[in-house]
Formats: sequence, structure tokens, C-alpha cells
Amino acid sequence: MAATVNVEEGNGSGPTWTVITSGRYCTTDSYNPGSNYPCVVPTSGNNYSYWKHHRIAWTGVGTQISNIRWYTPGNVASTWQLGTGGQLMVGLRDSGDHGCPTANYQQATGTQGTTGHYIKDATNGHDYYKSQAATPGDADNYTSASPLTVDTTVYNANGASKSVVTQVKLVTDATQGDKSNITFTFLYDEI
Repeated sequence: MAATVNVEEGNGSGPTWTVITSGRYCTTDSYNPGSNYPCVVPTSGNNYSYWKHHRIAWTGVGTQISNIRWYTPGNVASTWQLGTGGQLMVGLRDSGDHGCPTANYQQATGTQGTTGHYIKDATNGHDYYKSQAATPGDADNYTSASPLTVDTTVYNANGASKSVVTQVKLVTDATQGDKSNITFTFLYDEI
């Protein structure tokens, strides 16, 4: 029998993991901000959303779950009109899995209502990624033909994967406003 698998978002200092079917990038640490705390187009430089931790969690695993990957349709920046150089960024490691282990989860911070802290910010960035030589990747480069390697661990019991950590980067020529839904996909092998 196949496992029951859900996508979860982590928020807060704990964190609290919430099963989601949709998410919203915003300028606060919340999985469901509604229309509050929208991402703000900057008048100069860049603004960022608060980063997001997304993972899959499962129960009723048969023999094992492994080879966890993630991808986008490859058109996030243009669909969301993030501006020239704007993108959905994804945290990358210099080697190995790019997913963040639950033990290394870090709550998103920033100036609420204006901008999140950049993942690679030397002071306030995400500790699991900011010391890496790799810069955050453009999520549009991770498609079904070339997905991001999130977690190569072989799991043989109920549990959860490492997290994909993403963040929206907006530039001055981005278009303000609510954006259309885009599907991000997790892949995994199950036997």
C-alpha cells in the first residue's frame, strides 16, 4: 500500500509544521497571511519575501521512501512579473543534498511588511546556507527535466524529508499585486 504523503510548511521558532495545499509568499512568518503583508516592490535595490521551509511528510510507508526531488514549471519569474533579475530563489549547498534538515530549520526574519532578510545575508541570513560558496539558485532552472535534489536519505518508517528553502526576490521593475497560482512539485521513489 502506498504511503499517505502531505506537503508541510514550517513557521515559528519551534517550528510548527502545517499541512498545506497552497502557500503564499509574504513579508511575515506565516503560512496563511491572506492579503496581509504582501511582498513589496522596492524603490531601489531588492526586496525579499520571508523565506519558506517546505517538506513532505508521510505515514504508512511500505518498504521505503527515497530520492526526494522538487521542481517548478520554469516560468515563476515571468508569471509573477518579478522584474529584471527578480526570481524565486532556492537555498543551495556546495555539495550533497540541497534540502535543509529539520534540525537546521531557522525561522524567517526581516522587516515585517517590507522585506525579509536575504538567505545569504552575512548577519541575518539562513545559517544552513549563508556560509556556503553557492549562491541561491533560480527556481526556474529546476524543472521536471532537471529537478532539485532535496534529500537522498532512505527512509523506512513514518517521517518527513529535508526542506526546500525558497524566497522571492523583487526588483524595482517588478509588478505589484496578487499573483496567479503556480504548482511546485515534489517527486520521490517509494517501494
